[in-house]
Amino acid sequence: MEIKALTNEQIAGQRLMVGFNGTGLNDDLKFLIDTINVGGIILFAGNLSSPQQIKDLCFSAQEYALEQDQPPLFISIDQEGGQVARLKAPFTQFPGNSKMRGEEDAVNFAKITAKELTEVGINMNMAPVLDVAPKGIQSIMAERVFGNDPIWVSKLGVKVIEHLQQNKIMSVAKHFPGIGRTTVDSHLDMPLLNADITDLEAVDLLPFKEAIKHNVAGIMLSHIFYEKIDSIWPASLSILIAKDLLRKQMRFNGLIMTDDLDMGAIKKNYNIKTIIQQILSADIDIALICHKGPDIEEAFYEILNSLKDSQKIMAKGMESVERILKVKQKYI
Repeated sequence: MEIKALTNEQIAGQRLMVGFNGTGLNDDLKFLIDTINVGGIILFAGNLSSPQQIKDLCFSAQEYALEQDQPPLFISIDQEGGQVARLKAPFTQFPGNSKMRGEEDAVNFAKITAKELTEVGINMNMAPVLDVAPKGIQSIMAERVFGNDPIWVSKLGVKVIEHLQQNKIMSVAKHFPGIGRTTVDSHLDMPLLNADITDLEAVDLLPFKEAIKHNVAGIMLSHIFYEKIDSIWPASLSILIAKDLLRKQMRFNGLIMTDDLDMGAIKKNYNIKTIIQQILSADIDIALICHKGPDIEEAFYEILNSLKDSQKIMAKGMESVERILKVKQKYI
C-alpha cells in the first residue's frame, strides 16, 4: 500500500503499536484495527495459549486488517530467551543471552526462533538486547545481556539480527542508548544515569553502531534519564537522543520506537498529551503502548489532531509512515 492511499486516520494509527486483551480476533482487537488504525500489535502471555491458537489469532488479525483496507500489521513479541520469553513450551526454550558461549549459539537461537515465529504468524521480535553490563555494577539487565564487553555483545547481537532478518523476522535492537549501567527498573520508576556521551561512545553505543551497519529493522529507546545528555527528557521522549544522536549522528534510517509507555518511568511522570508531543517532535516512528486502556485512544487522537494542525508535523508524520510501509513491504 502506498502512503498517498492512506487517510489521516491511517497515518496517525500507523504510529501506534499496542497490546490488547484476549486470545482471538475479538471486538477490542477489531476496534484497534478498524477505528484506531493501529500499525501493529504486541503479544504477551495473556494472548497466548497454544501454537494453533496463536496462529489463528495472527492470521485472522492480518486478514481483518486487509478487509478493512489497512496496511499489514506488525505482530511483535519479546522472545529474547531466558527470563524474557513470552512463548513457552512446546516452543524451544533457550537459556538466555548471558548463557550464550559463542556465535554458534546466537545463530542457532535466531534461526530456530525465526522459524517458530514465522509458523505462527509473528513477524517482529523485540530482540536482541544490545545493552552492555559493565563489571562491578549490579545491573538490572545482568541476566538479559550477552556480557560486559561491547565487542562481544556486538558480535553476538549482529548474528541474531542477521539470522532473524534473513528468515523474514524483523529485529528490534534495544534499549538505546544503553541501559546496562542502570540498577533501577524502569518498569517501576525513572532510572537516572550520569554517564556522558564520551562514556556511552566508549561502550554502550558500539553494539548499536554495529546493528545499524547490519541494517537492523528497528531500534527501541529506553526510558532512562541520561542527565548529562538531555537534562529535561528521558531517551524515549528526547529530541537530543532520538533525533539528533540516533537519527542524525548515527545515521539510522530504520524504525525508531519507544519502550512501553505504560511503564512506571513514563506513566508516573508525564501525561499522554505531553508524551505524544515529544514523540512527534523527536521523529520517533512508533509509540509502544502495551496494555489496553484509554491511553491508546487518547494517543491516536493526539497524533491525528497534531497532523491536522501542523503542516510540519504532517510532513514528519509522512516520513515516519513511509519508513513503516517500506519495512512492512520488505518483511510482511
